[in-house]
Amino acid sequence: MKPYRSMLFVPGHKPSWADKALASGTDAVILDLEDSVPIADKAQGRKAVAETLDRLGSRDIRADLWVRPNSSVSGLLGGDLEAVVRRGLAGLFLPKVFTAEEIVRIDAVVSHLEERKGLEPNTVGLIVSFETAVSMAHCEEIAAASPRVASLLGATGPNADVGRELGFEFTPAGLETLYLRSRIILAARAAGLHHPVAGVWQDIKDLDGCRRFAEDNRGLGYRGLVCIHPLHVAIANEVFTPAPEKVAFYRRMIDAFREAEAAGSAAVDFEGQHIDIAHVKTAEGVIALAEAVSAHA
Repeated sequence: MKPYRSMLFVPGHKPSWADKALASGTDAVILDLEDSVPIADKAQGRKAVAETLDRLGSRDIRADLWVRPNSSVSGLLGGDLEAVVRRGLAGLFLPKVFTAEEIVRIDAVVSHLEERKGLEPNTVGLIVSFETAVSMAHCEEIAAASPRVASLLGATGPNADVGRELGFEFTPAGLETLYLRSRIILAARAAGLHHPVAGVWQDIKDLDGCRRFAEDNRGLGYRGLVCIHPLHVAIANEVFTPAPEKVAFYRRMIDAFREAEAAGSAAVDFEGQHIDIAHVKTAEGVIALAEAVSAHA
C-alpha cells in the first residue's frame, strides 16, 4: 500500500465535499457510506459515491479514493459493494469487523465483482478498522485473513464505538488505549503490513492536540492519520513525513558504515554512536519511506 500520511473522511452523499477534500492535500479520500450518511439517504449515497468514483477516477488526481461501506451486520454491505466496486476505487475501509471469516467472505464477494466488472484481480484493497471487542481480540487473525488487507486502523477517540465497546474513558495521553494500539501495530507488522494508520482526532479546532496525537502514534509505529476535517490534513502530512535532517543523518550513517565495511569492519563509530548492520537496515527503511512519500506527494 502507498504510505498514506493522511486519509480524509467525507460524507458520500455530498459529492462536492470530495472535491474540497482533494484540495486539502490529503493522500487519500474516504467516501463514507456509513456513519456520516443518514439512514434515509443510504440509497442515494451509494449512487452518489459511484458517480464520484467515475467522475474523479477519470481525472489525473493525486489522492487515492477509498469507500467506507456499511458494516456486515447492517444488512447494507452487499448493496454497497455492488455499487462501489468499480474503476477508480482503491479499496474498502471496513467498519465494525468482527472476525477473520468476515474478511474472507468480503474478499470472495469483491473477487466476484472484480471479475464481473472487468477489473484486474486484487486491485481493490481492504483497510480494517478495529471498532469491536471481538475484532480487537482477534486482530492477528484478521490482519492475515486475506492478501487484500493493506492496512489496519488503530481506532481511538472519545464516546465512539471503541470507547463504548471497551468502556474506557478517553484521555489525550492515550494510556487507556496504549495496549490496544500497540497490539494492532504488532498484528500489522507480523502480517507484513508496514503502513498502519491511527485515528481519529475529534476535536476539530484543537490543532495542537491533533499534532500531539499524531506524534504520539508515530512514535508507537503508526505511519498515517485518518482525519475527519481538512484542518488536520496538513498536520498529518507534516508529522508523518520523515524530516529532511533525519533522512540526511541516515544517509551519512549508511555512507560511513559502507566505508567501514569496505575496510573490513562490521561496525563503526558514527557521530558518537556505535553503528552496525541493524542500524543501517533501520536507516534504509526510513529513507525508503521518505522516497515513497516524495514519489506520491
